[in-house]
Amino acid sequence: MKRALQNFGVFIVYFMLMTLVLSTTAYAYIDPAATSYIVQIVAGVVIASGVAVGVFWKRIKLFFRNKKMQNLEKSLAKKADK
Repeated sequence: MKRALQNFGVFIVYFMLMTLVLSTTAYAYIDPAATSYIVQIVAGVVIASGVAVGVFWKRIKLFFRNKKMQNLEKSLAKKADK
């Protein structure tokens, strides 16, 4: 999982660099209505993410608590084997 996240991060960096290198100048005007629409989209995504985390908060906590307990059990078993 950590390797996949690392690969994804590298992909994002390369994608952003290529976007900057290969971009051309756009002689365009962004009116206030378009800006307002973009702000609404960003706000909607943030609110939806907050609601999703709020709904699944117990499951998220339980997932990480179980991972922590499994790691603790493994480390105790290794110490007991020594």
